[in-house]
Amino acid sequence: MRSPEALKPRETHRTPDWPGAELSMETIRAYLADLSGRGRRKGTVQMYSAKLRALYDYLPPDKQISRGTLAAWRAFLLEAGYSPSTVNTHLSAANGLMEYMGRRDLQLVGQLDAVPEIQPELTRTEYLRLLQTARTLERERIYLMVKVFALTGIRVGELPLLTAEAVETGWLSVSGEQRPIPGCLRRELLDYIARNGIRSGPVFVSRNGRSLQRTQVTAEIQSLSRDARVEAAKCTPRGLQRLYRATQAEIENDIRLLTARSYEQMLNTEQLAVGWENT
Repeated sequence: MRSPEALKPRETHRTPDWPGAELSMETIRAYLADLSGRGRRKGTVQMYSAKLRALYDYLPPDKQISRGTLAAWRAFLLEAGYSPSTVNTHLSAANGLMEYMGRRDLQLVGQLDAVPEIQPELTRTEYLRLLQTARTLERERIYLMVKVFALTGIRVGELPLLTAEAVETGWLSVSGEQRPIPGCLRRELLDYIARNGIRSGPVFVSRNGRSLQRTQVTAEIQSLSRDARVEAAKCTPRGLQRLYRATQAEIENDIRLLTARSYEQMLNTEQLAVGWENT
């Protein structure tokens, strides 16, 4: 394997009018090794590795980075539902890599405002329209993923926790909490697992067997949103998670109201029997 120094594009070999740079996983690994050699903490290097892998997966097949690439990637990440602070972290990793490659001209300068924006919320009717559209188009995998996010409230990073074993037991273990998989969803997942020969491990993986990238999951859901004519900004894993929380809160509020009314009715019945005014 070539040394990290050998992988660095030499400044003297670059002409000012070179339109872009080709990125390879070998260059990324060399950059990460360089960071480790300069004393960066293991956790930081691992975080950069994940961000740069996401950049590599985002690039077109020729893996070329041009002057507008990082700006387009930033817009894609924001549309995918990443917070501004998380996007800033992605760009910090990418800018560091451009520095390492001797291509400061490809960096994207400027931090996003970390104040969260108010996101449009997906309604229950729009959610059902997503499911109906997925059924009509026979897109079973995205149908199930939409349902998983909306009915369990898990985050996209927790999707690998949905394993064949978890579906079999009917419970998801999320951050030490046991979360039930609703019966209607579990039956559909069991059928999907059986037909696709999934014996163990995550239910949803890429063609090469790896966990799905967050951007890939979001892109698939938003592709469905266009067919369903639902605003794309609403159709993200985070949007479906918010729908789950809103639905749970509404049900809990209804239960509290029902409990209060039942309690009041019980007290009125008791009052008729033993109330002081009835003596």
